[in-house]
Amino acid sequence: MNDQSEHKSLATSRVTRAVAGLSTKLLLLTILFVMLAEVLVFVPSVSNFRRQWLMERLQAAQIASLAAEAAPDGRLPTKLRDELLDRARVKAISVKHEDSRVLIVRMAKPQEVETYDLREASWADLIGDALMVYLAPDNRVIRVVGEPDFSPGEMVDVVMEEGPLKAAMLKYGLDILGLSILISIITATLVFLALDWLLVKPMTQLTRNMVRFAEQPEDPSRIIAPSARRDEIGTAERELAAMQNELSQTLSQKTRLAALGLAVSKISHDLRNMLSSAQLLSDRLAEVRDPTVQRLVPKLIASLDRAIRLCVQTLDFGQAQEAPPNRARFALAPLVTEVGDSLGLPREGAIDWDVNLESGIEVDADRDHLYRVLSNLCRNAVQAFESVPDGMGTISVFARRDGAVVTIDVADTGPGVPEQARKRLFQAFQSVARKGGSGLGLAIAAELVMAHGGHIELVSNDGGATFRITIPDVVVELERARRRRA
Repeated sequence: MNDQSEHKSLATSRVTRAVAGLSTKLLLLTILFVMLAEVLVFVPSVSNFRRQWLMERLQAAQIASLAAEAAPDGRLPTKLRDELLDRARVKAISVKHEDSRVLIVRMAKPQEVETYDLREASWADLIGDALMVYLAPDNRVIRVVGEPDFSPGEMVDVVMEEGPLKAAMLKYGLDILGLSILISIITATLVFLALDWLLVKPMTQLTRNMVRFAEQPEDPSRIIAPSARRDEIGTAERELAAMQNELSQTLSQKTRLAALGLAVSKISHDLRNMLSSAQLLSDRLAEVRDPTVQRLVPKLIASLDRAIRLCVQTLDFGQAQEAPPNRARFALAPLVTEVGDSLGLPREGAIDWDVNLESGIEVDADRDHLYRVLSNLCRNAVQAFESVPDGMGTISVFARRDGAVVTIDVADTGPGVPEQARKRLFQAFQSVARKGGSGLGLAIAAELVMAHGGHIELVSNDGGATFRITIPDVVVELERARRRRA
């Protein structure tokens, strides 16, 4: 009990850790991918901000140049020139028209500057230049060349300090960062909640159900109840439910088979003693000179001998495997006649018995095994007639030899095999087609035929059921085994 409780606790702990890990990973990955998307948006946006900021400086410089053009002889007083440069936030301005050039200079001495031409810059260049602003020194001086939008055809060339641009870009970047974090949190939360509802929680339920089912797979109440979802999760739930149902039924069946095998072993021990007593009585009957008794006693003795051998070997489907076939070549007609006699066929006014065998046909098989196969098939046919109101029909046995293979057909004109029973026709306890049946007859017949290297199948179900048995001679079966080993 303690081991079971410890196993259950460990399994539950593992599920909890797995679910928590999955949720945490989902949340972290969602935040990571949203932030990555924000970075991909931030880089071009900051590049565009830098370009717009520089274009505004070029436009302000162009406006300042208009005052210089209006001055007498194009010369501005020093005070006015410095005021215009300060408002434009540049150190020097040069405006080139188609036929003239205006220059406003303030720089006291030449300085080394970095030149940026906005007219020919590609988007990749603009992104690279924007990122370099954050890495450049605060006191760097740059030269910017461009054409303001409101005055096409004029080239404006300015020299300016990059410090104000860097400060503006830092402020813009921080604003974007704060907005990105807010958007990331909101988006990540919504995506996480959606994925958690759509995927994580259903997967958690699947995992917990599998662990719970594994603790006691024979309990039908632990089988998952599929939802009405039509996506992959719904398919997984339905497939899991089908698998758990099948596994639960299989385990329950094996438990019943084990119990049944033990019971049959006990019953066969006592039944063997009873049959031995009946055999002694049948030997006494053999001494009676009555013709009818003399005709029936050999069949009675043969049936008792066969029953005793079955009990001794405990040939039960749920307890022991069938003994290997003791094959010999024998005539098939007497065996079919014996099967008919054991079932009381034909039955006057009810069931006709039609035997149509190839003349002199012999089969290479275990006689007792083949008797059980044909007896099970014919008994099923008899019981099928007994389950319908009129109870009338015909049971036919056909046999032919094709080279080294004998084919036997057992057909009846009864109601046929129900559709539900045909799905698992040769499985033990799965092919019960009538009330009171055990579902073992066809399963035993299939096992015995397969032990001969043969095959049994339902070849027709229209107007009654027709089962076909094919049994190859032992030479053919040995050759097949040799080829499999090779």
